[in-house]
Amino acid sequence: MTRRTVYALALVGFLAACALTLTSIIIPRWISWDNETPSGGTIHYTYGLHRRCSSLDKTCESFPQFEDCRDDRYFCSMWRTVGFLMSFAVVMEGMTLIAWLVILAGGKQKRETGWKILSLLLLVVGLIQCAGMSMIAYLYDNDDRFSPPWRLDSSWIMCTVSWVVMISLAAGISAAAVTLPSEGGYELIPNEVQEE
Repeated sequence: MTRRTVYALALVGFLAACALTLTSIIIPRWISWDNETPSGGTIHYTYGLHRRCSSLDKTCESFPQFEDCRDDRYFCSMWRTVGFLMSFAVVMEGMTLIAWLVILAGGKQKRETGWKILSLLLLVVGLIQCAGMSMIAYLYDNDDRFSPPWRLDSSWIMCTVSWVVMISLAAGISAAAVTLPSEGGYELIPNEVQEE
């Protein structure tokens, strides 16, 4: 397997992880609450990084709002920090994609040495997402507003899968760079032995 193949296959995994990151930011399903009404219907609330939705009035509103932060500034600061971290992760993913394209389009030397910066960028993106995911899990476990039947939902899971893929790709590219032989380039012409 050549380095170009390793980079191309890893790029597919990277793009899938980027799609998960963007989807987790867009869909407001980080923490959800479902409950049945006496009439047999279901009430559903979801919290996203920037919106809160309710099935009662079938609307979504900006979140967190001033009323949410008046008594609990700590919660709002943490929640907004996660929003910032996930947005920063998308910016870093864009930088990583540009580095990836430069390495793939470059020559043999870029493919043989570019793994260091690419692995570092993937690791940074993964750690940023892991920090955001961990902060949401901390709020879920420790904030009074999230008692059962609240649960971590699909956006949190997508973020978790995304950072695991990013860190796995960083490790895989590093391992491939160390273990794969150098790409075939020019070979030296053997010296002709002159007979006397």
